[in-house]
Amino acid sequence: VQLQASGGGLVQAGGSLTLSCVASIRSFNNYAMGWFRQAPGKEREFVASIRRSYTNTDYAESVKGRFTISRDNAKNAVYLQMNSLKPEDTAVYYCAAKSATILDNLKKLNYDYWGQGTLVTVSS
Repeated sequence: VQLQASGGGLVQAGGSLTLSCVASIRSFNNYAMGWFRQAPGKEREFVASIRRSYTNTDYAESVKGRFTISRDNAKNAVYLQMNSLKPEDTAVYYCAAKSATILDNLKKLNYDYWGQGTLVTVSS
């Protein structure tokens, strides 16, 4: 199983980026997907998640209203549209996959598979 994240880069504050993550997973549509990030010297933190249902999404308070998670099961892909970026959004962003039930807390780090991360740098 492989998760390949891409789309990171350098952007000015107020700008936008879209991260992509393509998963080589059988039955991708059975997995919940999450985005996490880790800033230098800090712990990895939850950013957003999307369950098997396209409409069941969740976000960290710090990104609500600015970030949008989506998925395309036909392409085995999950995306993170990031708008109004702030310097504090600077981090390595990771995608992750979890064979989750409706009761699972997708904000926790106990996902089954992780991508390699993509660096997002927001300059002030």
